[in-house]
Amino acid sequence: MRFGVVRGVLFDIDDTLVDLEYSMTTALREVSEHLLPGLDQAGWERFGRIFTHETTHYYDRYLAGEITFNEQRLLRGRAALGHFGVDLSDGEESHQWLTAYMEKQPAYVKPFPDVAPLLDALDRAGIPYGAVSNNVHDYQRAKLDGAGLERVKHLVGTDTLGVAKPDPAIYLEGVRLLGTSPAETLYVGDNRLLDAEGSTAAGLAGVWLNRAGEVVEGFDGTAVSTLADLLPLFLR
Repeated sequence: MRFGVVRGVLFDIDDTLVDLEYSMTTALREVSEHLLPGLDQAGWERFGRIFTHETTHYYDRYLAGEITFNEQRLLRGRAALGHFGVDLSDGEESHQWLTAYMEKQPAYVKPFPDVAPLLDALDRAGIPYGAVSNNVHDYQRAKLDGAGLERVKHLVGTDTLGVAKPDPAIYLEGVRLLGTSPAETLYVGDNRLLDAEGSTAAGLAGVWLNRAGEVVEGFDGTAVSTLADLLPLFLR
């Protein structure tokens, strides 16, 4: 892993700084157990995967402005429940399910264990950092603060400029906030296309945080399995 001079670092948030998948699947099980009595652990894992990985096209529709954030949540929940033969009907039942999920999910959002050591190293080295996210600013600000990551001061959301990743402008706005240049700024995220390749195309030094060890043929960019792999860049 070789970089030139690094004067700033930008991060994705969800499943990069915070374990969003854990928070979603834990809350989903809590609010759905009464609808799926007797579902075994393998079933709950399948349920969670449908919601978190197999229905992301609904999130794409949200980013495109076709549906609201909570509508995409409900559609994903219906798809996951529907896989197990449960029809979450319109009206009060859907409202109660969605409200319960909205109330419980934020409490389970926690940072990954490798986040604090890296931020500590950046603080000691005097290197500015921030986050660029494919969700709106205030929602992500509350998420970071709730997870104890108030020190991530600089934040760009999809409503900051009205564009989402991989539009180059959203990464470059993060660079502007840091006061660095694109070539001297790392961008680290768990999504290979939106984070590593998208930021690289915008002129930043993109890094794919591949926590799951996914093998992708033809990817010739920089990948790490944990944020700890970046520590040697900033230890002085």
